[in-house]
Amino acid sequence: MHRRKVRRQGRDVVFDIILYTICALLLLIILYPLYFIIIASFSDPSAVASGSVFLYPVGFTLDGYTALLQQPQVWVGYRNTIAYTLVGTLIGLAVNIPAAYALSRRDLFGRRFLMGLFVFTMFFNGGLIPTFLTVQEAGLYNSFWVMVLPFAVSAYNIIVARTFFETSLPRELLEAAQIDGCGNLRFFFTMALPLSKAILSVIALWTAVGQWNSYFNALIYLRSENLYPLQLIMRNILITNQNFAAQGTGEAAMIAMRRASLVRYSMIIVSTVPIMCVYPFIQKYFDQGVMIGAVKG
Repeated sequence: MHRRKVRRQGRDVVFDIILYTICALLLLIILYPLYFIIIASFSDPSAVASGSVFLYPVGFTLDGYTALLQQPQVWVGYRNTIAYTLVGTLIGLAVNIPAAYALSRRDLFGRRFLMGLFVFTMFFNGGLIPTFLTVQEAGLYNSFWVMVLPFAVSAYNIIVARTFFETSLPRELLEAAQIDGCGNLRFFFTMALPLSKAILSVIALWTAVGQWNSYFNALIYLRSENLYPLQLIMRNILITNQNFAAQGTGEAAMIAMRRASLVRYSMIIVSTVPIMCVYPFIQKYFDQGVMIGAVKG
């Protein structure tokens, strides 16, 4: 009996070593590209091109960040992107969460039909041209609201939140509230929402990340540079630097290529670090919300 126990413990130790080794390798594969971008943004482009940059910056320089942050369009883009993210996240929560809660109620008439309509939009849509014409007819073209209103509804977010409400809010709680004279709206605002911090955080994070990274809608529906989000401005700066480097000759071309390479890595850091800093504050809710809202049911 003692020998069997020792064997099992030995096998467990070997299994744990293998498991932790695999997890460490996967973590390294995931994190190293981001770490490389960070050290490359502080390194000499020639050292990056030659493969000399591996674990630490080579030829430390801040020229990429200096060249990038000296452009006034970057600050305009930051301002616009922060505004789009905050307003878009609030609107996304305001339209998706109530819809998900309503669809989670079994007493909702036509619930299955309505859910089918939402699911249908995940596979089929009107296309770019009809959407563009609709946005234009609604008077949203080239305005602030075109970035936050037309695409606020997300069928996927509604499905995840609906599953959360179905599995996490006991029906007995609603019945007890109704016995005490609590109406649907009051129950939703005073009981359902306070008990749903996890899914609210998940939907808020998904919506905020989508808004922060969005550039295609701005490319199609915006014409004023004063309304451009950060991602579109970064794209334009990158294209301009690459074209300038391609058109140059001799030493001027080399300097332009060096500048374009530094700016490229710096742009990735400047545009991703702010939104990444949000995650640690809602991580505890994020993990719980994903597991309950997307796995159960």
